[in-house]
Amino acid sequence: MKSTDLKIGCQTFTWEMLGSGWQGGPDDLLRAITEGGYAGIEITDTMIGGYAEKPEAFARALGDAGLTLVSFAFGSHSGFTLPEQMAADLETTRRWVDFAANFPGALVSMGSATVVSDGPRADKFAVAAECYNRSMEIGKAAGVTVAVHPSSHHNTLLLTRADYDALFALLEPQVGWVPDTGHILRGGQVMADTLAAFRDRIRYVHLKDVDASGTWTMLGEGACDVLAVIATVREAPLFNGWIVVEEESEKAGMDPASAVRANYETLRRLGV
Repeated sequence: MKSTDLKIGCQTFTWEMLGSGWQGGPDDLLRAITEGGYAGIEITDTMIGGYAEKPEAFARALGDAGLTLVSFAFGSHSGFTLPEQMAADLETTRRWVDFAANFPGALVSMGSATVVSDGPRADKFAVAAECYNRSMEIGKAAGVTVAVHPSSHHNTLLLTRADYDALFALLEPQVGWVPDTGHILRGGQVMADTLAAFRDRIRYVHLKDVDASGTWTMLGEGACDVLAVIATVREAPLFNGWIVVEEESEKAGMDPASAVRANYETLRRLGV
């Protein structure tokens, strides 16, 4: 894939992390992301707002904004690790797969397996893997790729390389992976090795940065070798060309729109 084939998208968690401090809606997100220079958006179940039941209207709004839906992302209070919540989680998967099916090429990204109950970790990996595998089958039936997005946030089950090894060994080959550079680094992993180990699962990438202590920083100000990551994921056989920028730093908390615009400009300065 040539560099001109790379496409840059923006994840809406930069606004979502503000909690009640964010009073805007999805149209405000589309406007800010377009003005930031991006070509695509990854939006979450929390931020989709009134468009949740109106995919046709959301498609029109995206078209007016000049944006492509890269992926629809969602999580669960179950952490995808509670067997008694499996049926409900799969029904939620079906809902968002049906939504994403209205947007050619859009994926569904499932959040990180998370520890929300007592019990052996091995059992939690098994439950999460079953949920992800069955979700993949739901997506496959609708022509939508389902991918897993590991996290380094509180109580994640997917932090270290050993955690990734444990889960991915249980996943069907068709289950995709959204590597997140910030979370990989916060898990103490060696970026190049982790990307190479699971390269066949990579569908697109979440690009963000942390400093040596694991504190979120603006893109290009931390430990992430942006160009090396991009060079590596471009070699992944199922990589779709989307680099999705996500920003969780203190600067983003003060002014999300300016932060994502600055990150886009950083990528352009780097020649992406």
